[in-house]
Amino acid sequence: MAIEITARHVDITDHVKAHAQGKAETLRDAFPGIESIHVILDGEKYRQIAEVVVQGKNHLRVEASETSDDMIKSIDTAVDRTERQVLKAHEKIRDHRVR
Repeated sequence: MAIEITARHVDITDHVKAHAQGKAETLRDAFPGIESIHVILDGEKYRQIAEVVVQGKNHLRVEASETSDDMIKSIDTAVDRTERQVLKAHEKIRDHRVR
């Protein structure tokens, strides 16, 4: 399972990179069907943008983006949104089965 962290237009510190890596690993541990996670960090003047793209089994593709003035806060919110979307998709597949 691949976890990629990409920085655009901004230099990220080791602390921010480790935080993004840790959040992505917790997401991966919570949902074993996830195949890859791509965290994209972008900086524009005073806006810090974090985008999380998750791909998984059964053609699952979930994207979430968040903008704030703090990169850590953006990462946390984007991962939380992604987790809710993956949970919703997982429940949709599970409820669709005939019992």
